[in-house]
Amino acid sequence: MFKNEYQGGAFVEIFSAQGKNPGAKWKILGSPSVIWKEFDKEVKSFVFVLEGSSQTNKIQLPKENKQILGLIQRFLVLQIYIPLGQDFSTELLITDLRNIKRRLYLSTVHKELSSTPLHAKIPLFMIKRKIWCNLCIDLVAFTSEIFKGAVFQSLDGIIVSANCKLRKIFTLKCKPQDTADKDDEPTDIIPRSCQLTTDVPQVTQLLNMTKLCQTEIKFGGHPLSSAESDQFINRGTGSTRSGKNQDVCHIAFGSKVLGPPPLSGRRNNMRMFSEMSGYFLKMMTTSRIWPPARSLYFWMKTPATPHTCG
Repeated sequence: MFKNEYQGGAFVEIFSAQGKNPGAKWKILGSPSVIWKEFDKEVKSFVFVLEGSSQTNKIQLPKENKQILGLIQRFLVLQIYIPLGQDFSTELLITDLRNIKRRLYLSTVHKELSSTPLHAKIPLFMIKRKIWCNLCIDLVAFTSEIFKGAVFQSLDGIIVSANCKLRKIFTLKCKPQDTADKDDEPTDIIPRSCQLTTDVPQVTQLLNMTKLCQTEIKFGGHPLSSAESDQFINRGTGSTRSGKNQDVCHIAFGSKVLGPPPLSGRRNNMRMFSEMSGYFLKMMTTSRIWPPARSLYFWMKTPATPHTCG
């Protein structure tokens, strides 16, 4: 579809919800009650809405499986809005330099990264919700790091599943600035014709293997559940680690990171020591057995001397 078109510019537009029939080139899997076009007052433009099951309600480009997109730019951007507490998925068909076709299945359903030589399941537990997001997927990085030795050649198919609002899909030649996280690498801006208006709350989020690993380390090495992901969006960068995961962080990619020991036991000991000290101090002033009580009180207050074997 795009193989013979010019792709040397800053971007290539794949989909826009504007116009009379924006879904004409897409295969729509789902009834009009779960997939429809509407005018969104917040972004002041038309959007596609996909609701219901992410397994059955989806749109696919190209319509026919025999066709290919032939998109060669490195970054794919989905301009989407994902609600809280709902699943979302997208599936990408890529071809490498040896003309081997592979699939990247990115979904909030997945809890960890898994792959075969031709297929990869990528978790989306870090995705920004309840805000318009330019979700930028690094196709070159995912191809080379998941399928060892493979070199990205083209993006040949896209499936977008519920639940989301979808405004645009486009590819970028250069990496956009990741406003969801600190990023010191050279970046470009979203092309003006693809931008949301400045008064709309929005974020640009880069997705690659490095970002996936960094997010798992930040949250104790375990993928976030839907509830934890929602808490993260509401609380910013607050940690959702549980006490069970504070000692060892199990990362989906194989490495482990040691964390600080839990503080709960230390706090309980300090509290018990304080209560006992108060009790014996009261005995010193009220009890007839004042001398023994005083001796015991000062014994408790004196730091223990470490015992060493000669």
